[in-house]
Amino acid sequence: MITIYDIAEKANVSAMTVSRVINNSGRISEATRKRVRKVMEELNYIPNSMARGLVLQKTKLLSLLITDITNPFYTTIARGAEDTAKRSGYKLLFGNSDEDYVKEKDYVEMILSTRVDGVLFAPTGDASLEQLRQLQKHGIPFVILDREVPGIETDVVLGDSKDGARKLVEHLIGLGHRRIALVNGSPDVSTARLRYTGYREAHLLGGLPLDESLVVSLNYREFQDEASLQALLSLPSPPTAIFAANNLLAVGIIGALRQRGLSVPEDVSVVCFDDFGPAETVNPFLTVASQPAYQFGALGMQLLIERIENGPGSENRKIMLPSELLIRSSTRTWDR
Repeated sequence: MITIYDIAEKANVSAMTVSRVINNSGRISEATRKRVRKVMEELNYIPNSMARGLVLQKTKLLSLLITDITNPFYTTIARGAEDTAKRSGYKLLFGNSDEDYVKEKDYVEMILSTRVDGVLFAPTGDASLEQLRQLQKHGIPFVILDREVPGIETDVVLGDSKDGARKLVEHLIGLGHRRIALVNGSPDVSTARLRYTGYREAHLLGGLPLDESLVVSLNYREFQDEASLQALLSLPSPPTAIFAANNLLAVGIIGALRQRGLSVPEDVSVVCFDDFGPAETVNPFLTVASQPAYQFGALGMQLLIERIENGPGSENRKIMLPSELLIRSSTRTWDR
């Protein structure tokens, strides 16, 4: 079945332009109007109500694609996004990529076939560029959450990963730690690069040498790399503290340390990025750089709705949300 996307691609215009030609609305040059109508005739395209609904924002259906629904950070983002969408009369479809580019690609294909009005998108990493360009190609508005993707200009809501990482490491340095490991996400994810930068800056500002043997790059899923932790602990001068780049990594690291008979913080201090939501208030333990996850979702969804309702042409907006250092009982003074 021929769609307005097919028309748009062959006529080298956006899907919204095709819709405006179909509905005889908007400001379009006569040359463009004629070109689109010619392609419609060539492809024997018959306009339908769904196509009109898509670009005129009549479906009132949005998509939220996140990277890991098991992470409380993203669960809370979803809550903020859904609440905001509902207040504006939109319904929300959820997708979870599991930090997997292939799964993310499948979801984007589903989004294109579902014909949503817009997408709130937390990318798996730099490789998400291809998927975001697909959304651009088909004229679907989107806003990026949490991670930037080089090569894409759009509205984005970010946390200050560099500043939060620096605060965490400076806290450890202030407690007397001089051998601080970083268990990070993949370097093809913007937040992992920024958290490494913050880690490095804290060392430089604290007058500590940067030992790359203390830096491990994994991914943001559950910690399952026992060999990496063993390599850190087997160094001639092992770390006395570990900075986990997110909360799931921190939980896995603490479990692995305990299996080796090591206590936190008595033997090793542990800090991490992102809190654990309401559960953390029951028995607060981990020292974290907490991000306002609900605001990520709420602000991102508000930007998306504004972009949909105002149409193309508005300036791109970038919102940077600060992190908060919450000092708890997973760290202690190092005086050995």
